Amino acid sequence: MAGTRFSVLDRSRIREGHDAGEALRDTVALAREAERLGFHRFWVAEHHGVPGVAGSAPTVLAAAVAAATRTIRVGTGGVMLPNHRPLVVAEQFGVLESLFPGRIDMGLGRSVGFTGGVRRALGVGKDEADDFAGQLEELLGWFRGTSPTGVHARPSEGLTVPPFVLAMGEGARIAARAGLPMVIGDLRDRERMLRGIEQYRAAFRPSVWAERPYVVISGTVAVAGTAQEARRLLKPEAWSMAYARTHGAFPPLPAVEAVEGRAMTGKERELYEAGLRGHVAGTEEEVAAELARVVGETGAEEVLVTTSTYGRAALTDSYGRLARAVGLIAPAAP
Repeated sequence: MAGTRFSVLDRSRIREGHDAGEALRDTVALAREAERLGFHRFWVAEHHGVPGVAGSAPTVLAAAVAAATRTIRVGTGGVMLPNHRPLVVAEQFGVLESLFPGRIDMGLGRSVGFTGGVRRALGVGKDEADDFAGQLEELLGWFRGTSPTGVHARPSEGLTVPPFVLAMGEGARIAARAGLPMVIGDLRDRERMLRGIEQYRAAFRPSVWAERPYVVISGTVAVAGTAQEARRLLKPEAWSMAYARTHGAFPPLPAVEAVEGRAMTGKERELYEAGLRGHVAGTEEEVAAELARVVGETGAEEVLVTTSTYGRAALTDSYGRLARAVGLIAPAAP
């Protein structure tokens, strides 16, 4: 994995018994730790109307993260472009780049609101994602000063904020045609990931933003002293996903012990067990070997890791072990 970059995506997950403000402050604290551990980027996400996620305004949160760190790149994974006017997005990233020059990334996705109520509140429909390529072209035009409106985005115009496309399905083709780096997940569906990467590389057209394809693979990674402990870290998120699939609302993360003691319906148990499978989880040696295999299969230039669990100490420990496993920091003393 020599030369492979490793980065962190945090979704500001709210925990049972804790509030959204604490979740956001935890994200900022995790960014400081990620910088100390040597990770390349730290990205935050966009979710609306989700009880278990505090990160609803990624550019605002990115500003807080950038202000609290010094060297790590900071960005979004991502801003969901159909939810916003491209001019406003360009202005927001222009401000970020002006405040923190050379450290800002612009990760962009094509998803719309998770529920009909959220989409109505945002003023978008499901079909808004169909024009993502056009929205992306307009957004990048504001930085290049090519808008046919005669309006100039300030302070964005003339700045270079690296754009990334979060690719699921059509997103890979859009990233290739636009000549942009691509972020693709998740690690649980390797065959689909490989197909998307192949399509992207085959169709890639060099652009002012990227001369050659750049692939970031994204997924959950959990590292602990034993494989069993690493698997336990995954349980709160797996339960929350199963609950969301059966109740229509994504809840705060429960403690591992609470998950292990909760009764589940047959369907919930099925979804819960599925949510535990396919991630990269284990000891430092096991995770290093699996990540080396995945990087070898995909040829990815970068791995974007997202890990959610209830215990903050366990989460921080997981990232520290990951940093050692992939050579970002020195191995622990015997």
